[in-house]
Amino acid sequence: MKLFNSFNKIVLVVEYDGRRYYGFQWQANLPTIQAELERAIQKLTGESSRVMAASRTDAGVHARGQVVNFRTKSTLSPQTFVRALNYYLPKDIAAKAACRTSADFNVRRDALSREYDYCILNSSTRSPFARGFAYLVANKLNIEIMNKACQFLVGEHDFASFATSLGELKSTVRNVYEAKLTKEDGLVTFHMVANSFLPHQVRNTIGLLIRVGLGKVGLEEFHQIMEAKTLGLAGPTAPAYGLCLTKVNYPSNLGLEI
Repeated sequence: MKLFNSFNKIVLVVEYDGRRYYGFQWQANLPTIQAELERAIQKLTGESSRVMAASRTDAGVHARGQVVNFRTKSTLSPQTFVRALNYYLPKDIAAKAACRTSADFNVRRDALSREYDYCILNSSTRSPFARGFAYLVANKLNIEIMNKACQFLVGEHDFASFATSLGELKSTVRNVYEAKLTKEDGLVTFHMVANSFLPHQVRNTIGLLIRVGLGKVGLEEFHQIMEAKTLGLAGPTAPAYGLCLTKVNYPSNLGLEI
């Protein structure tokens, strides 16, 4: 394979079933999405390339629109990268689209917003088709009151109460552009869009919203929990398997076609 002396930067849109992985980020002796992507790239190009993700999904979390970038000297076309990486990747991870981008592009820093969906099966009986992708809540949820609570979330706020840990983060202020629930045939979907998210923010948010929908927490208490800005006050944390990263938005589409 012919190689250039200089590196190309490749952007990939990646889809995965996160159930058997310990999150996106590499961990020693544990299966992760990053490790599988880097292994496939090495098999294809012979290079050890570090993969960076727009959003570091937690253990068990899925993605339909994760965006990653890596550097390579390979001259393969983006379309060939997609086909060839899918040959080497396990069946629960798939490259969906690819493009070349400028060397200074940063998949995380340049993202305008991330979109997540959390799925709830609001049914008295389980569904084999929703297993592993939707959280079963047997008692009927009041979607209308839950959407009223969502109105408190929209805008720029300190979301410390919805985070379980901060790590190296210096600020708990985030800008939420959209937060709403829809229901169709027993499947409730919570859609949330923000510039970025705190650790476990979406799962703690839906955990508290479920309590609102079951009548265990009122709107005033929901707002008080939010305004308390106290780490871990919201929740309980909803299971990871109901959460999916659906899209990462950039100033342009980067030339990606899915």
